[in-house]
Amino acid sequence: MTFGLALAALIGLSLGLLGSGGSIITLPVLVYVAGIPAQQAVGMSLVIVGGTSSLGALLNMRRGAFNFRAAAFFSLSGMAGAFVGAKFTHLVSASVLLLLFGVLMLVAGTRMLRNGATTMPSHQCRPSRCLVAGIAVGVLTGFLGVGGGFLILPALVLFAGLDMKPAIGTSLAVIAVNCLGGLIGQLRYVNFDWPLTLAFLGVSIVGMLAGTALASRMPSMLLRRGFVWCVVLLGIALIGRNLMALVGAH
Repeated sequence: MTFGLALAALIGLSLGLLGSGGSIITLPVLVYVAGIPAQQAVGMSLVIVGGTSSLGALLNMRRGAFNFRAAAFFSLSGMAGAFVGAKFTHLVSASVLLLLFGVLMLVAGTRMLRNGATTMPSHQCRPSRCLVAGIAVGVLTGFLGVGGGFLILPALVLFAGLDMKPAIGTSLAVIAVNCLGGLIGQLRYVNFDWPLTLAFLGVSIVGMLAGTALASRMPSMLLRRGFVWCVVLLGIALIGRNLMALVGAH
């Protein structure tokens, strides 16, 4: 458990540096290191990532790295989508849930490797574009217990026309709201260990403060490339492990 709490610092560090990636670390740590059942870990992940992201959003807002219009559109639609998505978590087995999570990570990681989402589109955050994108990411948030930052960040750049710095701050706010919507949905189905959840949250917040401080000193492209490779490799590991579990069950 001590090792799991130490890894929780990476959750906040990733969120502070990149405005994403917290859920990618949280769910596997809770399931494979802390030994939490997958369905229960989904709800705990939403608390940990949502609480950490809330602090990060406030820190970025104070520095002016934030877009209120995009945050509003993505948050409102994402929260509704997350509430709906939470209904489907308990219809699938733990292995299927984690397999889907791994597939989603692999798809997102490979797409980010191809284009990097570094070009600036000329359009702004149109309501129709941002609402549809927000709903789609929100459904995945509630279903898989992910804040969705590794999908929100490219979506904010491509659909809302933000550059990377305000996209990171805005992404954290959307993650926090999406996590709240998913958590409300999850609480109807499962109870979980609040003391352990709050312990993970506290350590993650320390990581967030460190990540935010480091973000201004390290090249963003280097950080992004390292993050994307972590997403791809962890996605492959999750797919392999849970495919074997499903095959073994039959």
